[in-house]
Amino acid sequence: METIPEPPLTPELIRQRWDQLQARLRAAAEGAGRDPDRFRVVAVTKGFEVAAVRAALAAGLTVFGENRVQEAVPKVEAAPDAEWHMIGRLQSNKVRSALGLFGTIHSVESLELLQRIERIAHDDGHRPSLLLQVDTSAAGGRVGFAREAFAAEARIAGSDLVRALQELHAARVVGLMAMAPIDDTPARQHFAALRQFRDELQSSTGLPLPELSMGMTADAEDAVAEGATLVRIGTAVFGPRPHR
Repeated sequence: METIPEPPLTPELIRQRWDQLQARLRAAAEGAGRDPDRFRVVAVTKGFEVAAVRAALAAGLTVFGENRVQEAVPKVEAAPDAEWHMIGRLQSNKVRSALGLFGTIHSVESLELLQRIERIAHDDGHRPSLLLQVDTSAAGGRVGFAREAFAAEARIAGSDLVRALQELHAARVVGLMAMAPIDDTPARQHFAALRQFRDELQSSTGLPLPELSMGMTADAEDAVAEGATLVRIGTAVFGPRPHR
């Protein structure tokens, strides 16, 4: 079968895809009885060149996500006034660089990383918004806080996790992030679990935790239906990722 080439990535095409995506997600939110204005889409530029970011800016997009610090540098330089989110795994030796690029980091996977971000943010004068990444799979083995241990800590007012959040000064934890595992369990089940963990942690800490980062192109409707406020979308906005 002959492969149909991907059309050029123009501002008009991105805008068309964006409008279609927003319509689908708003319908999903309304169908679940949720506020269709509550979520925001983070347009994921991983694997795309700076030209794609410029086209997206011309289309009116202003919130972008990147997986790797090094790949983000030229894109942030090309769009310094955009809102940039770090959504990929953050290595401890990249924290200082990441804080210079991203206002929001979705992928805080341990207390050790949280505390390192806090120290460097304090020293360098940054005020990042952070999300704790939770591995919602029962089997474990994925990136993030382990499900059962996180659930237990989130319910206890004096736990190490709760105290760590309450003691932050430079950084601020604003919510939780998860990726639905590739297994037989429905994605929506994992998103519902993350929402429950967020609610329990919010109650234990007494802190506002408004954000839930969950859902990608394949499961975005399920995420929005379960209360996602940040949805990380690449393919539905930019098309298939170029091969490198």
